[in-house]
Amino acid sequence: MRYTHLVLRGNLYYFQCRVPGDIKHYFPGMQIRKSLKTDNSITRLGPVYQSSAPVWNAGTSGRLGQIISREQNIGVNSNLAEPTSPIKRTGSGLIKRSQGENSMLKRTSITFQELFSASPVILGEGAVIERLRRSKDVHLDEHVVNSALIYQDAGRSALETICRQYLEIGRRYNLPLLLSTPTWRAGKERSAAAGLASRDINGDNFRFLADLRDKYGDYSRKVAICGLMSCRGDAYKPEEAMLERDAAKFHAWQADALATAGVDFLLASTLPALSEAIGLARAQAATGLPYMISFVIRPEGTLLDGTPLSDAINSIDTSVSPRPQAFLINCTHASVFHRAMLHETNSSPIVRERVVGLLANTASLSPDELDGSLELVEEEPEIFGRSVAALHRELGMKVLGGCCGTDNRHIESLARNLCYGT
Repeated sequence: MRYTHLVLRGNLYYFQCRVPGDIKHYFPGMQIRKSLKTDNSITRLGPVYQSSAPVWNAGTSGRLGQIISREQNIGVNSNLAEPTSPIKRTGSGLIKRSQGENSMLKRTSITFQELFSASPVILGEGAVIERLRRSKDVHLDEHVVNSALIYQDAGRSALETICRQYLEIGRRYNLPLLLSTPTWRAGKERSAAAGLASRDINGDNFRFLADLRDKYGDYSRKVAICGLMSCRGDAYKPEEAMLERDAAKFHAWQADALATAGVDFLLASTLPALSEAIGLARAQAATGLPYMISFVIRPEGTLLDGTPLSDAINSIDTSVSPRPQAFLINCTHASVFHRAMLHETNSSPIVRERVVGLLANTASLSPDELDGSLELVEEEPEIFGRSVAALHRELGMKVLGGCCGTDNRHIESLARNLCYGT
């Protein structure tokens, strides 16, 4: 069985899994749940696998129990009842698993919400797609962009090199780090167009990143992996945005796939219009995972469709339950972000509270100018690092990283300025 995620409801943790074909006939449905009874800590692991009708005890159900107990990747040894230490809710998947002979599920974990609340600042990764686009050895798919690279040796190697650079920077400065799955364009429609409908493209990309994170020992507990999503159409063309109801239905497939894979939280980024952002928020909220919404904005403090930031945030916060963990801005220059956050009409104290960070690009051009630019507009890494880090000190921004035009040099400068800048 493949581990997905835990959801806390009342005093029960529900563990969602997929049933392998060779034991699927034991269950009336395609999904089962394992509930772990708890009173602040889990008092007994005794795994109970239940579907809509029968309840199966993996320790006492004969062959079924033997099959399940052999599945090491679900993290459960059904012969062990008492954990040696409390096991906290792991809906985020921020888990450090100890290895050893006859080891059970011994986890020292922290949820994404706990990491987010406890961290004064979180370092974001820099550009991935734009860096790959400039590589001569990598071909980006016309439909899913970088999502298919994990199935190619050269592409997987290129992705790993970039991700390792950001991981090394985070570890070197001991900063919590946000990494995004390479799934920005991995929705159902695009995956099918790319000939990847039979692949678990979202899950495979998460597992690629999770395996990489696990190689960083204790530091891995400070690394959060978000399941990355975006709008259906062109992120610079708000007129292509989906209507709210259509967007909720359209994006549900990918949100569920990422949540099932076990990401720590969900992020919908580079959103130009409110209508599709609300639909995306509904699809993400339905998974039970924490999630964030990230807009592209103009200096006047509006989305690209003209909606004031204050109205956009209020609309989502009041119409979607649960509401987002927070909001981000991405693909926007630090100077544009600064102006927008302080705009007298379209921003507000609530906007500056709910927007918690920026994944900045290196060009102070307008979105229209950027969309029509044939060349990448870069900025000196030290200038980038100082200006983006200043947003933490001046506006209290917590999540700060890079977008188009950035690479490891820019993120290194940002980390240094966050830690040692004045």
